[in-house]
Formats: sequence, structure tokens, C-alpha cells
Amino acid sequence: MAVVLGIETSCDETGVGIVSGGRLLGAALSSSMEEHARFGGVVPEIAARAHLESLV
Repeated sequence: MAVVLGIETSCDETGVGIVSGGRLLGAALSSSMEEHARFGGVVPEIAARAHLESLV
């Protein structure tokens, strides 16, 4: 049976999920919202770096 790793990134979140046979085996979510708060919104360069750090 195939095991699938899904990775999703949005402006301030990075999420991953592992699925096999239609069953969720594991999931994780990381938010960088606190890093953007002091700027009053999402800063693309900060978001990109936060995604890379989260995935490692």
C-alpha cells in the first residue's frame, strides 16, 4: 500500500500529513504568525524562511 506525504504552505503556516490507505497516519502544523505580528501582516521573506525552518 502506498504511503503519501503531503506538504502545504500558506502565508504563515506549514503543514504536513502522512496518509496510507485513506487513513491519516500523522500530521503536524507550524505557524509563523508571531514572527509577522510586529509588522502588522505577513512579510514574504520572513514567511519563506519560516517555511524552510519548519520543514527541516
